[in-house]
Amino acid sequence: MASNQKTKDITTLVLVIAVIIMVNFISTYFFKRFDLTTEKRYTLNSKTIDLIKDLDDGLYIKIYLEGEFNPAFTRLQNETKEMLDEFRAYAKNDFNYEFINIYDEANKGELEKIQRDLYQKGIIPTELNIKSESGNKSQVIFPGAIVTYKGREAVWQIFRQQQGIPPEECVNNSVSGLEYELSNAIKKLQRVVKPRIAFIQGHHELDTMQTADIYDALSEYYEIDYVNINHRLKALQPYRAIIVAKPDSAIDEKDKFIIDQFILKGGRALFCIDQVYTDMDTLKAKGYTLGLSLSKNLDDMLFSYGARINYNLLNDYNCSYIPINRGFKGAPDFQMSPWYYNPLVLAGKEHPIVSNLGSIKFEFVSNIDTISSKGIRKTVLLSTSRNTRIQNTPARITLAAAMMKPKDELFKKGPQPVAVLLEGKFKSVYDHRIPISISSDTAIGFTGQANVNSAVIIVADGDVLRNDIQGATMTPFPLGFDRYMKQTFANKTFVLNCVNYLCEGSTLLDLRTREVKLRILDKKKLKNESGKWKLINVSVPILSIAVLGIILFRLRKRRYTSRY
Repeated sequence: MASNQKTKDITTLVLVIAVIIMVNFISTYFFKRFDLTTEKRYTLNSKTIDLIKDLDDGLYIKIYLEGEFNPAFTRLQNETKEMLDEFRAYAKNDFNYEFINIYDEANKGELEKIQRDLYQKGIIPTELNIKSESGNKSQVIFPGAIVTYKGREAVWQIFRQQQGIPPEECVNNSVSGLEYELSNAIKKLQRVVKPRIAFIQGHHELDTMQTADIYDALSEYYEIDYVNINHRLKALQPYRAIIVAKPDSAIDEKDKFIIDQFILKGGRALFCIDQVYTDMDTLKAKGYTLGLSLSKNLDDMLFSYGARINYNLLNDYNCSYIPINRGFKGAPDFQMSPWYYNPLVLAGKEHPIVSNLGSIKFEFVSNIDTISSKGIRKTVLLSTSRNTRIQNTPARITLAAAMMKPKDELFKKGPQPVAVLLEGKFKSVYDHRIPISISSDTAIGFTGQANVNSAVIIVADGDVLRNDIQGATMTPFPLGFDRYMKQTFANKTFVLNCVNYLCEGSTLLDLRTREVKLRILDKKKLKNESGKWKLINVSVPILSIAVLGIILFRLRKRRYTSRY
C-alpha cells in the first residue's frame, strides 16, 4: 500500500514538472501580462504599443535617476524602471536602458562638465532634500534621460516641477506622465517629415525675439515660418496650423477672409488675443493707466465659430507678485505684492491639453463666452479661480491697488473661462455677405459651410506665449519664467499641447489623462494610532501562521490515527 502511494506521488510530481516545462515552452511564443492595479498603471496604451513596434532600429536610453533619494523619488525611480520594462517587452529591436548616478566616484572629476552638458541638452535639474544617518543634505539632481535612436537624441524629462502643486503630487503627476513623456520623445525621433505651421505677421504681432523660446520648443516637432499674408490667397496653403500671437492692430478684411477660408478648409488655428490695451510705460512712470478696448476685427469671425472674447479685465486672488515701492522719496522700499491683473490659472484634468499641468501665468486677461453654434463642440480648457473680479473697460489700473487689501465682495464672480477649444465644421463669417462674383469665382474657391472638421483654440491673452527678454544680453527668458517670483510656470507646455492637439489630434496627448491615484497615509491617524497598527501588522501574520499550523497538525494527526 505504501509502495502504491509512493508510485502515485512520484507520478504526480513528474506530471507537474512536465506541465511547468510545457507551459514555459509555450509562453516563449506568446506574450501576455496581467495588470491587477485599479488604474491599469502597467498597461500600455494601444497607440504606445504600435509606436514601439514601429521602431526599425535599436533604441538606447541613459536615465540620470540613480543614487540616494527620498522615498518619493525612489518611487519615481522604481516606476520608471517598470515602465521601461513594459516598453522593452513590446519592442521588436534592441531596447536598452542604463541608470546613471552622476555622483559616482568615477564621475567626481568631471561632475561639473556632466551637469553643464545635461543642462545644455535640456534636462531641468531639481534640488532634492535627502535624510541620511549623518543628517539632512541637499543635492541637485537631473531627473531626466537622453533617448538615442538612429544617431539622433531627444530629451525625456522624467520629473517636472509644477508651480502651485505640492511636491507629492508633482511626483505623482510625473509617474502618471511617464508613458506620455517617453512616447513623445520616441515620436520626435521617429519623425522624418515635420508638418509646417506659421506665425501670422503683418499686424504688429509678437516678434521673433518675443516668441523665441516657444519657437525653439515647437521646432522639435514642426517646420515653422513667420508669414505675412499680405492679401495673398494661397499664403497659408502649405501649413497645417497657424498661430495668431497678440496682434496689436486690426486685421483687415482681406487677410481675415484668407484666415477664415484656411480654417474652413481644414486648417487649424491658435488665437492668442488681447482685447484690452494697457500702456505699461505709463503705469510704471505714473503709477496708473487705463485699460482700453482695442478691436482686432476678429470678433465677428470668432463669434461665427462659437466664442466671444469680452472687452474686460479679470482680477484673481490667485495671482503672481510684483515689486512695489512702499517707501518714501529717497528711501525706496520694494516689497513683493499681489498683482491681481496677472492670474495664475491652475489647469484641471478634464482634457488632455491641460491634464497634469501646473499653474499657467496670464497678464491682463479677459473672459470668453461660448456662443450657440450648431455642430460645434466647445470645451473650456482654462478658467480662473472662484475668487475672480470682472472689471469692464475703460478700466482704471493703479499700482496702489497692489498695496491695499481688496474688497472680498468684488471677487465673487466665480471661475471665468480664459481658454476655449472649438471643434467641428465651422460656418464662414462671410457666408451670404460677399458678392456672388467672389463667392462663385473658382480661382478663389470660397467655402461658406465647411465640409471637413477643423479645430480652433482661443486664448484671451496674447502674453501667454510671449517670453521676456534679458535687457543686458538681449537673450530670451524661458517662456513662463517670472523674473520677480523666480519661478517658471507651465505656459510653454500649455502652448505646445495646444499646437500638438491642433496638428495631430489627441493620439499622443490622451496618454496625459492617465491618472495614478496618490494614496497618502492619514497623518492624524498615523500619529495617534501608529502603535496599534504596528502591533496588528506584526502579530496578525504570526498568529495566523500559528493557527494554521495547529489546524494542519490536528488534521494530519486525525488522518493517520484513523488509518492505523
